[in-house]
Amino acid sequence: MDDRVLITGGAGFIGSHVCDRLLESGYQVRVLDNLDPQVHGGATEPPAYLSSDVEFLGGDVRDPESVGAALHDVDMVIHLAAAVGVGQSMYEMRRYSEVNTVGTGVLLEALMKHPVRKLVVASSMSIYGEGMYRAPSGMPHHAAERALDRLRRGDWEVRTVDGDPLTPIPTPETKQPRLTSIYALSKYNQERMAILFGGAYGVPVVALRFFNVYGTRQALSNPYTGVLAIFASRYINNRPPLIFEDGNQMRDFVSVEDVSRGVCLALENEAAVQEVFNIGSGESVSVRSIANTMAKVLGRETIDPVVTGRYRMGDIRHCFADIEKARRILGYRPRTSLLDGLGELAEWLENQVADDRAEFAVAQLAERGLTV
Repeated sequence: MDDRVLITGGAGFIGSHVCDRLLESGYQVRVLDNLDPQVHGGATEPPAYLSSDVEFLGGDVRDPESVGAALHDVDMVIHLAAAVGVGQSMYEMRRYSEVNTVGTGVLLEALMKHPVRKLVVASSMSIYGEGMYRAPSGMPHHAAERALDRLRRGDWEVRTVDGDPLTPIPTPETKQPRLTSIYALSKYNQERMAILFGGAYGVPVVALRFFNVYGTRQALSNPYTGVLAIFASRYINNRPPLIFEDGNQMRDFVSVEDVSRGVCLALENEAAVQEVFNIGSGESVSVRSIANTMAKVLGRETIDPVVTGRYRMGDIRHCFADIEKARRILGYRPRTSLLDGLGELAEWLENQVADDRAEFAVAQLAERGLTV
């Protein structure tokens, strides 16, 4: 196959797995990545896990010259480059806006001069804010943000305006976005900008709303990465994970292997045009439960998580994916069970060293009044 795919942010956690899958399918793969020190620890060369068959270009997605050069002779683009993290986005607003929103604008302007056959852009479940709920009447309910006075009292659950409890249910793509962090806003900007661009210039665009992705190669020393990587960093340093609220908040944890498969399906499926899809496991698990399960697979059962009873600004209570649309149109079906995925992660962690900075990150939030 002669098709060349450019992956922005392709030297990172998800991008490197997508590279592997594309190479196995016979694509030529080019990566544009600035090796962000928060992710890559100050490295000046691409990580060892990135295949030598990948054409690596060092450069920033905000730089028009770098982006233009990376698009030369490219047939399709997967746009993964982004600053990631809800908490940090609430005090590094300029950086998140520049990398995620301005960077996407630079890429789209460059694509006007270098047309491609397909653009896949990574979005996030964070754009939903609270997930979908069912009211006591049985009707679906689009929950509002939780009131700070209730959160200060430790009343964590989402309720109706009359105070009745709501039951979380799988969240479909039809749920209206409710942006609760700068990160969520920037990811929504990315997906909408790409889809608007595609409609105006005749470029097929697909946006994928990733849920909580976990797996090998995640940046363990980045305290603003996925929750499972943060927990892993704590455990392998024989320290307890720090859990906000009461730990009963529900999330959808999806293996990076399934996510990379979903990305490739979106790239190749001709029916997926100007559409958004949830990419998750379709299952829900509490944050406290996932911490305890990880402790078991890592042999750290004696280390109990510390439940802080604090709320972090921008966080939501429950959100897990309805993946029926991705099943029906993309043929996406998760294949990795949570236990199998955590087992694979545990094997990889045996040879990893992590600079645990979780307490530093929590302190940064507290200093700015971003926890209550």
